[in-house]
Amino acid sequence: MSSGIDNLMSLLKSLGVNQSAIVAVEDVQFNEDFRKQCEQNSCGSYNKNRMCPPAVGSIEELKLKALKFKLGLLFQTVYQLEDSFDYEGMQEGIEKHTKILRQVIDNIKGTGVFTEFLPLNVGPCTFCSRCAFLDSQECRFPEEAISSVEAYGIDVMALEKSCGMSYNNGKDTISCISLILFNQD
Repeated sequence: MSSGIDNLMSLLKSLGVNQSAIVAVEDVQFNEDFRKQCEQNSCGSYNKNRMCPPAVGSIEELKLKALKFKLGLLFQTVYQLEDSFDYEGMQEGIEKHTKILRQVIDNIKGTGVFTEFLPLNVGPCTFCSRCAFLDSQECRFPEEAISSVEAYGIDVMALEKSCGMSYNNGKDTISCISLILFNQD
């Protein structure tokens, strides 16, 4: 691994990331069934966010976009909930995780460790308080917009298992993941 990736791994640890790994994109499993979860609108963002289905593109388009990269930096944070119905705690965990992802992206941009990369996060893009998509406008911040791992149809459980990570981290917890796809120069 390059020193740039080593530095990113150290940064992740300092930010409280529980688990991280470098993955080969060729080993990532894509499954259209995960898109069906999006279509069922379980998170409430289907057809309401430019980085979510259907606006983000077809699963085949997204898969081709992902397969342009050779490697991925996968990382997970785990947050304790009051109980399994603690929706507020879940949202808080996702927000904290997203802040970590944004710090990692800022580091990548600042250091130039990757010249081209594709960040994917847990859940819908939340950069703007109101997505321009709702007003039939183009994205106001395309360089900041981030799609979800699920929108890309990536099998998160299989991916974590292949890296020795646990998907379920105990009773009354939420596990959040991000995947930053990249090519090494």
